[in-house]
This record gives sequence, structure tokens and C-alpha cells, in this order.
Amino acid sequence: MGQLLDTPLTRLTGVRHPVVQTGMGWVAGPRLVSATANAGGLGILASATMTLDQLDAAIEEVRSRTGAPFGVNLRADASDAGERVDLLIRHQVKVASFALAPRRELIARLKDAGVVVIPSVGARRHAEKVAAWGADAVLVQGGEGGGHTGPIATTLLLPQVVDAVGIPVIAAGGFFDGRGLAAALAYGAAGVAMGTRFLLTSDSAVPDAVKRLYLEASETVVTRQVDGMPHRVLRTPLVAGLEESGRLTGLVRAVRNAARFRRVSGMSWAALLRDGLAMKRGKELTWSQVLMAANTPMLLRAAMVDGRPDLGVMASGQAVAVIGDLPSCEELIDAVVTQAAATLRELGRRHGGP
Repeated sequence: MGQLLDTPLTRLTGVRHPVVQTGMGWVAGPRLVSATANAGGLGILASATMTLDQLDAAIEEVRSRTGAPFGVNLRADASDAGERVDLLIRHQVKVASFALAPRRELIARLKDAGVVVIPSVGARRHAEKVAAWGADAVLVQGGEGGGHTGPIATTLLLPQVVDAVGIPVIAAGGFFDGRGLAAALAYGAAGVAMGTRFLLTSDSAVPDAVKRLYLEASETVVTRQVDGMPHRVLRTPLVAGLEESGRLTGLVRAVRNAARFRRVSGMSWAALLRDGLAMKRGKELTWSQVLMAANTPMLLRAAMVDGRPDLGVMASGQAVAVIGDLPSCEELIDAVVTQAAATLRELGRRHGGP
């Protein structure tokens, strides 16, 4: 499909369509990212659970699968964030995505090397801060989105951010089809980002049995029992058990998961401690919350990689309730963009446009 919607996002990143596949941990690997890129969207590789060597190999694999632009999501508070930035620059990755506001000097290094910097935010003040520091665009997620989420709905947060910053804004949280893309563009956004919708594609490497549970789901819940911060997930028996467990039980589980994550990631205890200190400062968390954060990667991995939702959690946006199929990334993006363009044309016709 040729380009139907030309926006500041497509011009900034060089992709054909203003659709972003978010950097979901354990989900957004080379297969999904390259499929998104080949379909004309912006695929974001999730790197938070990878070692430097694993990230290096994953970028090489994406490169072997596509010649289209793509991005890599980084943890701004990781102790080796600088080394990861160097890796992106060396590989000439088009976009650096951040789950938290990156330091001003990291933004400058990336921009000097020609890398497009797109932090994700959940509040207007955070968008204003990264824009002032030189970010090229910002991805703003409303409370409908999956994983770590905030309390403000996309329909309220998005226009606030669009009005507050002079850089392209990408809308996330609650998007799943072309009508949503048309609505986001009407609000002044430059495109949309989707997580759950891309997780539920045939190109996603999530086990089929887990995908079926998503397709059957009708409800999500926001819990703090995964890692101490608001986390939108599917309501499952495991999540109900987490909600009912006491703080001590949660901390014991977190210690065990920290040990498991250290083995899986190859990180030393010293590196884990450094990341914990950085997380504590960056997010202003208590030590109890920092310790609980060890739950997140392992509980997600149990479901998304091992196919054991009975032992893990499944991050999900509220859009899961209206998703009922598993298209390829190409089919999904083509349908979203075609429907958005048609919707905008129809609105123009109804109101006297060309």
C-alpha cells in the first residue's frame, strides 16, 4: 500500500504510515518489529530485558529482515543506558524510544548522531520537560493503555499535550482501528501507537494459547501488586491472588523473581543494585517498590514467553475487549490506515469539504 496519510510522524521517521507498534517487553522482538516495519509502520524493539549483546544481536536480526526504519525502546534509568545509546548510534537505528524521560545529555548525543528521540509520557508536564530538552516527538499514553498506566483518559490527556508542546505527538491508549487514528489526527496528533492490538497479530511471537486468552478477555484491572505502581493487566486468577496477598508475601515473591531475572538476563547483583538505585531516584520509589519491580519482567515472561498465564501476568489495554482476530501486521496496518483515510474523507464530504 502506498502512503495515504502524510503526517509529521511519517516525515520525521521515514515510515509510510503514522502507526507505531510499542516496545512491549518480551513481546516486541525482531519478528514483530520487522513485520511492522515491512508493513510501513514504526516497529519498536523492546530492549529492557536484553543484555547489551542480546540487543546487538536483536538489532542485527531486525536489519536482516527489513530495510525499513525502526526503533529501539530503552530504559532511561538503566545503569548502562549510555552504552545502549552508543549501540543504537553505531547501528544507525532510526528511532530511540524511552519509557521514562531520558537525561538531557542522552537526548543531545542521540540527536547529534541523527537518531530521532521519542520519549513516552503520561502527563503534560513530562511532555513539556522532554520537549524543552530537545526531544523530536513525544508519545503520550492515556489511562486506557496496558502495562504501567496513569489515571487520565487519552481523550483528555492528548489535547492537553498537543496544545502544550510544539513537537509531533503520538497518541496511545485505547487505539485499535482506523476510526481511532482519524480521531487522534483530529485532536492534532501525528499518529497513534498500539500495543495490545499488535500483540494480537499473527506476527507476534506470544504463544497461541495465550493469545486465545486475550481474545476471550472482556475485562482489565489496574493493580499495584505486580510492582508497586499502577499496572493494567488482564483480570486472571493469579492477579486476584496477588491482590489478596499481603505486603510480606509480595516482597518474598519479589526477592525470588529478582534472583530468577538475574539468571535469565545474565546481570550481576551489583548491576541489579545499580538499576534499583537509578529506578528509585528516577521514579521516586520506596525501596519496597523498587524490590517489587523485580516481579514485572519475570511475571510477564512467564505468560508471554513460557506460555504459562497461570504463573504470570498479561499486560493489556482496555482495547482487548473489542479485539477478536489475529491479522498479520500488514493486514492490520493496511486496514487501520485505509479506514482512517476513508473516515476523514467522509467527514470532509459531510461538512462541505472536497
